[in-house]
Amino acid sequence: MNHWTILPILLPAIVAPLLVLAARHDLTLARTLSLAAAVLSLGLAVVLLGAASNNSAPQMYALGDWPAPYGIVLVLDRLSAMMLVLAALLSLVVLLYAVGGSDRQGRHFHALWQFQVMGINGAFLTGDFFNLFVFFEVLLIASYGLMVHGGGAQRVRAGVQYVVVNLVGSSLFLIAVGLIYSVTGTLNMADLALKVPEVAAGDRALLHAGALLLLLVFGVKAALVPLHFWLPGTYGSTSAPVAALFAIMTKVGAYSILRLFTLAFGPEAGESALLAAPWLLPAALLTLTLGMIGVLAARSLGQLASFAVIASMGTLLIAVGLFSAQGTSAALYYMLHSTLAAAALFLIAEQVAVRRRGAGGALVVGVPFANRSLLAGLFFVNAIALCGLPPLSGFIGKLLVLDAARGSPSGVWIWALLLSTSLLALIGFSRAGSTVFWKDTVVTSYTPPPPPQPVLPLVAIGVLLAGLVLLTAFAGPIGAWLDEAAEQLYQPGQYIDAVLGAAGENE
Repeated sequence: MNHWTILPILLPAIVAPLLVLAARHDLTLARTLSLAAAVLSLGLAVVLLGAASNNSAPQMYALGDWPAPYGIVLVLDRLSAMMLVLAALLSLVVLLYAVGGSDRQGRHFHALWQFQVMGINGAFLTGDFFNLFVFFEVLLIASYGLMVHGGGAQRVRAGVQYVVVNLVGSSLFLIAVGLIYSVTGTLNMADLALKVPEVAAGDRALLHAGALLLLLVFGVKAALVPLHFWLPGTYGSTSAPVAALFAIMTKVGAYSILRLFTLAFGPEAGESALLAAPWLLPAALLTLTLGMIGVLAARSLGQLASFAVIASMGTLLIAVGLFSAQGTSAALYYMLHSTLAAAALFLIAEQVAVRRRGAGGALVVGVPFANRSLLAGLFFVNAIALCGLPPLSGFIGKLLVLDAARGSPSGVWIWALLLSTSLLALIGFSRAGSTVFWKDTVVTSYTPPPPPQPVLPLVAIGVLLAGLVLLTAFAGPIGAWLDEAAEQLYQPGQYIDAVLGAAGENE
């Protein structure tokens, strides 16, 4: 077995308690350890991406060498490797932003950050649904602490709502896996793919109830309408680096939907094939529509970013809901784009807010502020990407989704909504940009300028936007790689053989 597979989980699991024990009173040491762990995590993720690219079949790691489906297994394929790289890159860049001063607002920021990364990486690598629940809880517990980091009444109020929603989601998750286990006798993803087609007709209703409950739970994580109501308040109230990291958490929900409903309930699942299709696509279309209406009606840059996340999840899940290799490839490209673009927007919003005296991040006319031209340029590039305008990656991603939808029975609706909501996004971002960066109020009295702001946060924003440019420049080779990743997802036999076949050889 390749022991590198477990290291993206093991590394933050070791560093997090080390930060609590050895660096809780030394911010410089905590920053050093946390950044070093983030760099190592990115290096590990790149190595695993290379390993997944060089192997046509997924790779299985059995903890304790216990055979599947009885033991805990981790599975590395192209999809999980891509998500590891995306999470590690985002974590490193946003940490660079946070060490510019955001991590001073409360205690144990870096330890919570590492626990969050551990939960995210575990969710991407786990090979069974019970351990997916475990890693969900790890990342959620860490996110509770990060959400209220720095305190404040508004942040605590939003944090309570976030906790309640996710506790309900966790309860439904346990009920769902209990229903599935009662019918199939397994929660191992590969074993479940074999058992689902064989479920007796009398038990199929319980199986479908459990699967649709999981869709509901993953829909909460992915902010799928009507389960999106928690996101604007949560993301808009927390600090910018935490909101930027949370941009990957909605993708955990999308990843889980993609994994469950292509492997266990995919085209080869017999009577249970494509169980989520009638529900997912209409909800995704509604999510896109309401998200873009929210962008148009936003009253602050934080709200603008939050509703842009909801809209991007709608676009992403439309592509997933097509349940085709071409649609999934488009979804993966759009996932890379939307994660980097949304994270950059949250960071830009905070940099504007700390510089605008009196107005903060509100979409009202304010006085001129420091670095306005630079931030206006960064916002302009980010807005082009999020609106899906040429030449950046958002335009390419939407073209890929539209192309994948041409043969779909819902193709007309998808084309109409994607194009019309892009216009809403353009109007919303234009309104926000002109209000914040172009219009000024008359200064009637002297107010002291705000203290100088560190440069590192601006560098971090520039790196995220550079990622969008690279995603555009290398769209051809990246798209070809993603096509292979999508094809691998729709060949579940490879995944099943890697997990159960290798486990059988170890017995």
